[in-house]
Amino acid sequence: MKRTPCLAAALACVAAAAFAQTPSGRDIYMYQGADREARLVAGAKKERQVVLYSTMTVADGKALATAFEQKYGIRVNHWRGSAEKIVSRALAEARARRHEADVFETSSHRIEALYRERLLEDFHTPVLRDIVAEAFPRGHRQYVADRFAFFVMGWNTNLVKREELPATYEDLLHPRWTGRITIEGTDVLWFAAVAKAMGEEKGIAYFRKLAALNPEIRHGHIHTAQLVASGEVPFFLTAYNNNIETLKSKGAPVEWKPLQPAFGQAAAVGLSRYAPHPHAALLFTEFVLSKEGQEILKRGNRVPTSRLVDSPLNKFKYEIVDPELALDEGDKWDKLFSNLFLGGRAVKEGE
Repeated sequence: MKRTPCLAAALACVAAAAFAQTPSGRDIYMYQGADREARLVAGAKKERQVVLYSTMTVADGKALATAFEQKYGIRVNHWRGSAEKIVSRALAEARARRHEADVFETSSHRIEALYRERLLEDFHTPVLRDIVAEAFPRGHRQYVADRFAFFVMGWNTNLVKREELPATYEDLLHPRWTGRITIEGTDVLWFAAVAKAMGEEKGIAYFRKLAALNPEIRHGHIHTAQLVASGEVPFFLTAYNNNIETLKSKGAPVEWKPLQPAFGQAAAVGLSRYAPHPHAALLFTEFVLSKEGQEILKRGNRVPTSRLVDSPLNKFKYEIVDPELALDEGDKWDKLFSNLFLGGRAVKEGE
């Protein structure tokens, strides 16, 4: 969640004047006439390609691109980078008035940063009616979540008995959990969301008590989930349920369960205000959010946001971490998390 000085400076200096001579794709994005689909497809075919900046895995990007290209004959150029690199690259291109990306797909708080810098645009697609309410940001519709990742308890069933599992966060303070809990070392947003849900003062006091139990801090959600399967990590408090479910489906002795209040993080998709290929940008975004695209993400063991796609990974009460939490209070929660869980202790690296 930390913002480097370079990124913070870039966020501060991008001005509307940098975009004054670049046409917006709004008219295309918001068109709702009876011939909308025909016009959209025809325009996209003339543009011939769409450029996607995304954090999704190579496999997920390839699966979506292949299906989209087979359906429409339009090439998808996927540039994959970290969420921070996507923002930095988009801002640098905007300052140079050289807009290359058509579609952005990354963590919701990073795409919120692009929204704040006026790099996104409103868009309409009929498939938005099928997307769950939790996928939309507050106050605008310039991006929407296409996939979720949920924080859950993950455990090795040979090492942790079901009857000793905590039913509440308070149960985790039982002495039996001393030295047995693992937390992912970058899950600051989970920490902030849970603490605020408890009432900030009470929540911070709770996490001080939890920190006193000496939880192990590791980096790498996938790698730590694999260590749960191997038995090296008995109990992973901030596992992603799709990672645990993947291992479980392969026969590993693992299980997962949400602990209320349960939180998830969103990856969201938004259209560049100044997309070089605006018809293809909207057509691809519509495809990703459609039942067809969401089924592809589900097959990759992602959690879809469409009501039309059933998933075993979202059948519980949950909230999505507010992206504004990272942007507006990020430094505060980074410092608190570091002081409680990282101060003076080595973090075991994952892959």
